[in-house]
Amino acid sequence: MREMFLIDTHKYSYIIIKNNERYQDAMNSTFFFLILLWYSAGNGQGSASQESSEIALRMDSLFQVLSAREGFNGNVLIAKAGKVIYKKTFGYADLKLKTPLNIKSVFQIGSITKQFTAMAIMMLHDEGKLNFTDPVQLFFPKFPYNNITIHQLLSHRSGLPEYMRFAKRYWKNNKKPMRNTDLMNIMIEYRPTLVFAPDEEYYYSNTGYVVLACIIEHVSGISYSAFLEKHIFKPLGMKMSFVSNKKKIEDVKYPTVGYKQNKRRATEDYLSGTVGDKGIYSTVEDMLKWDQCLYTEKLVRQSTLQEAFTPFSYDKQNEKNYGYGWRIETSNNGDKIVYHAGWWRGYSSLFVRRLADKSVVIILCNKVNTSYEDVDLLMSIIDSSKQDSAISDSD
Repeated sequence: MREMFLIDTHKYSYIIIKNNERYQDAMNSTFFFLILLWYSAGNGQGSASQESSEIALRMDSLFQVLSAREGFNGNVLIAKAGKVIYKKTFGYADLKLKTPLNIKSVFQIGSITKQFTAMAIMMLHDEGKLNFTDPVQLFFPKFPYNNITIHQLLSHRSGLPEYMRFAKRYWKNNKKPMRNTDLMNIMIEYRPTLVFAPDEEYYYSNTGYVVLACIIEHVSGISYSAFLEKHIFKPLGMKMSFVSNKKKIEDVKYPTVGYKQNKRRATEDYLSGTVGDKGIYSTVEDMLKWDQCLYTEKLVRQSTLQEAFTPFSYDKQNEKNYGYGWRIETSNNGDKIVYHAGWWRGYSSLFVRRLADKSVVIILCNKVNTSYEDVDLLMSIIDSSKQDSAISDSD
């Protein structure tokens, strides 16, 4: 049986045909977008402002559906060349109290933190304070693994095991947060077995980014949190961004509560104490400032930044190749897309940048949800007005 439902968006309506058996598959596929595009009111005519409006309408249609049907709860910001095309909140900052989200609501961004850790390392590199080829033992002589370099940590080729799997064997007080130095001491004392020899292959390792945060602290002489605040957040005007800190969380004007998929409140645990692999809180507007900075040399030389966008997982030639803190894929027309998703204790997020046209998609959620994580679909919607125009010109 087929049925139709109506989505009302800013005086426009999109009718989407829903097939009960195929709906779930359609939601996270190009098939869903093609249906959306087919029934949309785009006329393929001219101006940049009109194109932006069409993109906004289609994005709104998508997220209205994801909110209504898939439980999407979060903030979305879409921009091109620094100009905001679409910005909206969906759902609640606190599900229990029914406190609405604000566009300035603060979220934990999970593993998107890794690109900030990588940037800090690149800044120290440009200052001549370290080299990507430096071994970890240069900074921590007691580090128990030979020949692991900064480059390998950045590109997930170190072979370090996942601390979230081995730490519980050695950290006896699970009510006390485990800090970065604690994790380093555990590795030094117990030497958990490597997954493979350094640089043998790719293995996503949060452990590596905690070690990188330790190197940042050792080289700079200040805490990881202080380094990011002084050298990244403050210079870029990211006033609502900070590394996990109880006092700062309590002082946030628009806080959020993290929830699991079943709407149960997520709780922090001893693993929440480590940073570098995760730990940053931010807003969609602050993340746009971060995006724009990456087209400049405010923090590092562009030649250095290109290292971050270079795929180093030679044995993993697919859409999830990895640079320095970024996943990398190339679209069918050759455009490079750099992105990262994040998850931690009730928060999930996605940050996608297409370098050719300076498009960025920023999605921050405080309820775990994966319904929006189709990068190709999101880029297709941004391109939809161009596709309409091409069709119109050929008619």
